[in-house]
Amino acid sequence: MRSEVIKKGRHRAGQRSLLRAVGLGDEEIARPLIGIAGSANDIVPGHIHLDKVNEAVAEGIRKAGGTPLVFNTIAVCDGLAMGHEGMKYSLVSREIISYTVEIMVHAHALDGVVLVPNCDKVIPGMLMAAARMGVPAAVVSGGPMLAGRHGEMDIDLVKVMEACDREDVSDEELAEMERVACPGAGCCSGLFTANSMNCLTEALGMALPGNGTILAESKERIKIAEETGRVAVALVEGGTTPDEILTERAFRNALAVDMAVGGSTNSLLHLPAIAAELGIRLNLGIVDHICSTTPNLARIAPAGDHHMEDLHRAGGIPAVLGELAQVEAVDLDAPTVTGETLGANIGDARSLDNEVIRPASRPYMAKGGLAVLRGSLAPDGAVLKEAAMGEKMRFHRGPARVFDSEDDAIVAIRGGGIKPGDVVVVRYEGPRGGPGMREMLHPTAAIAGMGLGDEVLLITDGRFSGGTRGGAVGHVSPEAAAGGPIALVREGDQIQIDVDGRRLELIVDEKELKHRRREWKPPEPKYDKGVLAVYSRLVGSAAEGAVIDFTGKSGEGG
Repeated sequence: MRSEVIKKGRHRAGQRSLLRAVGLGDEEIARPLIGIAGSANDIVPGHIHLDKVNEAVAEGIRKAGGTPLVFNTIAVCDGLAMGHEGMKYSLVSREIISYTVEIMVHAHALDGVVLVPNCDKVIPGMLMAAARMGVPAAVVSGGPMLAGRHGEMDIDLVKVMEACDREDVSDEELAEMERVACPGAGCCSGLFTANSMNCLTEALGMALPGNGTILAESKERIKIAEETGRVAVALVEGGTTPDEILTERAFRNALAVDMAVGGSTNSLLHLPAIAAELGIRLNLGIVDHICSTTPNLARIAPAGDHHMEDLHRAGGIPAVLGELAQVEAVDLDAPTVTGETLGANIGDARSLDNEVIRPASRPYMAKGGLAVLRGSLAPDGAVLKEAAMGEKMRFHRGPARVFDSEDDAIVAIRGGGIKPGDVVVVRYEGPRGGPGMREMLHPTAAIAGMGLGDEVLLITDGRFSGGTRGGAVGHVSPEAAAGGPIALVREGDQIQIDVDGRRLELIVDEKELKHRRREWKPPEPKYDKGVLAVYSRLVGSAAEGAVIDFTGKSGEGG
């Protein structure tokens, strides 16, 4: 066992005395030491119940013959951080979380670890650590929140944010919506980033069936947590490490499920980042290929009216995998943490509600729910949640309205300065330029709330919330701060999008662009101290997952 370096032999008496100080006896010390990397706190709704999940995991570990040791890392609530400087810290936290888990596991020579995340950056951060460490690991999340109920309508956080800018919603009705939209613990109830990533842990083989959709406040959640604790002990006993599970076919399975359910565009930052820890290159070209061959089977909020409890009732991710298997879009022979293949885990699961999860023979779209666009405005690529976009803006050409920050864009949108047909360009919000690549739910929610969701295109080198809907194109690469073409756009320039053709073009003469490039100067860093200053100097391109780049070429396109 790895832990023998801190507990075996005469010269480890000091370490054993410290283990006894935390309540361990001879029997507990002799067993495998299994860390529980939690993220419980009283700030984030998705994490307020994770102490109970941690306890259930610990019980499973004990019953299987291991010794559980709980520690917690940080977690940022993207909803609370939205629309102000706090959002710059969200994507940054992914890297910090990965390092905190790595530090705790290696510093204390733990034999294995159960990862207990729930919200947006905690899931990929913990998976990045698992991929990097080479220590047996399994994942169990805190699960999704139940949708709220307002009159006869299911609602969620995004509905409230959109209602803020709707003229037909009174202050009194908005206050009522605010009170019921988020009824308790769990990830916000649509297929936003957190729920998308929790679902993908199943497809990756790192979590048990049901991890992504079992409701947070349910007995099933406690049961799957306890079983995950048992699985972790078996992984340690068998010496199975994440690199044996997180293979290239596992990532392809995850991408296929992502396309099938129409998950968050943020998964196209996180999956490449996790893969990079294993030396697997998962670029936007691979993403686009899988998108073009995978049918879109579900329309969960914000793309439709269904929520996570509906997806679970219809069979969850096992049913999605079962439907995709009918068209050979997934590899069910991939290994998983259970010791069985993905196919064995899901059995003969198929959709239990053909409107929530459609059969592959009758998809919502023949292509996946996400799209990768390229062109003169985004040579290295940009991403779009196609499943949440209306028909009107699929092919559009319009004048650029250019803003060098999200804050300036919000002022213009709410001030009535954006008109139907406009193409709103928000730049210097990328990983390096922001820094931190802020999510832009406030601008898109304002556009949707004002009835312009199908009339306006928003393009940015930043990113969007998983709750964003409409014509929202993010991750434009290279970003403005790295000298990408988006830095050269001027007010009134014509921009053209062709979703079917997968193109995003800046309609400006090449001679003029060369002139503008000669005039362009890199902006000064916005921060000269603290974590954002460090991050802005080290982070790489969004096209490669916005990972820390130790080569010194951070943010460069190509």
